[in-house]
Amino acid sequence: MIIQTDMSLINKKLYIGGRWIDSESKATIDVFNPATGKKIAEIANGSKADVLKAVHSARQAFGPWSEKDPVLRAQFLRKIADGLQSRSEEIVDLISLDVGMPRKMAKIMQLGLPINILNYYADLVEKYSFEESHGDARVLSKPLGVAACITPWNYPLFQIAAKVGPALGSGCTVVLKPSEVAPLATFVFAEIIDSINLPAGVFNLITGTGEEVGEVLVTSADVDIVSFTGSTQVGKRINQLSAPTLKKVTLELGGKSASVVLKDADYEKAVKATVSSCFLNSGQTCLAQTRLIIPEEDYEICANLAVSAVKNFTVGDPFDDSSKLGPLVSKIQQSRVRSLIDSAIHEGAELLIGGSHLPINLDGAGYYVLPTILGRVNPNSEIAQQEVFGPVLSILTYKTEQEALDIANNSQYGLSGAVWSRDIKKAQKFAEKIETGQIHINGGKFILDAPFGGWKNSGRGHELGLHGMQEYMSYRTLLG
Repeated sequence: MIIQTDMSLINKKLYIGGRWIDSESKATIDVFNPATGKKIAEIANGSKADVLKAVHSARQAFGPWSEKDPVLRAQFLRKIADGLQSRSEEIVDLISLDVGMPRKMAKIMQLGLPINILNYYADLVEKYSFEESHGDARVLSKPLGVAACITPWNYPLFQIAAKVGPALGSGCTVVLKPSEVAPLATFVFAEIIDSINLPAGVFNLITGTGEEVGEVLVTSADVDIVSFTGSTQVGKRINQLSAPTLKKVTLELGGKSASVVLKDADYEKAVKATVSSCFLNSGQTCLAQTRLIIPEEDYEICANLAVSAVKNFTVGDPFDDSSKLGPLVSKIQQSRVRSLIDSAIHEGAELLIGGSHLPINLDGAGYYVLPTILGRVNPNSEIAQQEVFGPVLSILTYKTEQEALDIANNSQYGLSGAVWSRDIKKAQKFAEKIETGQIHINGGKFILDAPFGGWKNSGRGHELGLHGMQEYMSYRTLLG
């Protein structure tokens, strides 16, 4: 449904009730290429009437869909995954165009992972027991109903798959509202769904702003669960708006994750991995390890290792295979990150590499920020406490392991983190005390089977794994 013009991509359609329809609103939203700052697309800014139509469509489809054989639901998930694979090059190009992630990384993170997630949930749905017995009691796992899935701009297809996959697999129907900042690949996702003859109303797509579309969606009494990924500020607003209808709300919000390097760790491996985590997607990653906590006595060693690692992060055009860091998503975000860097230096942090000045090789085009490392950061400073969402690593030091733990837990957030030690038992014991949802020990890999979710202001509820699907279900107990 995306129409190519001389100037931009245009899609003013919404996908509701199994059809592409015009929005009742005449308003539109411009989409920009962060690598150039130029307009590349125009999408509909949906209205309240559009939202209510989408929710009604999902409500009507819920009964029949929830009663379908789980094996059939799994087959549809596999068809979506196959569709993504068949249009892989197009999808990667669109994501690099409106998110700004370099193509090589986008192919893995923005395409490969969503495909794996959908296939994972297809497998899970097929083998999951939707009924269990406890003596004379039968306990049934039942889908909650209509799911409002609100996804962010930084990992559009990943987050869509992580919500839509388990929602549809459980038997829920979906109204998806993607971020209006980077929506282009979402239209391809909907086109794929349209092509596989998914029953009308099971999946609905509506575009628009949070104010015009999102708030109407989360306040609807016909929506049974809201799954939101985004900023803590917006998450709190959604929680507040949803409260009168007592619907379930799951929130995956901000992060300020700590990577704690204990004295006996492999410093080179730990620092290099932390830098890579911090700069993933130009730092626009909620689970990015943005605080590197190291022994005070080895500050110079670790700082030099970090600077050396950063030199491999080439900033440039997302379509250039030599680029490892693309632009930030918007001019506003670029200005905010540059301001935070300047503020940190003013507060006493050491600028080890990078800074707030613009990359010379790009002639000021696009929303780029240099990969930056700040040393001897005060744990209570703004840069150590606030989510930057840019390629900025803060190095903090400790004298004792208890102090390292206190620094790691000195945050309003608790989404991810890391611990490094050659003594695995010591690392495990230390990790158990960190107040965060997921901790990588000595570079432990992200896996789809494990639940992912936050503590404190990083949210509530979980995605991925069996826990991720169970968020979309409730239980009915039959006695006797």
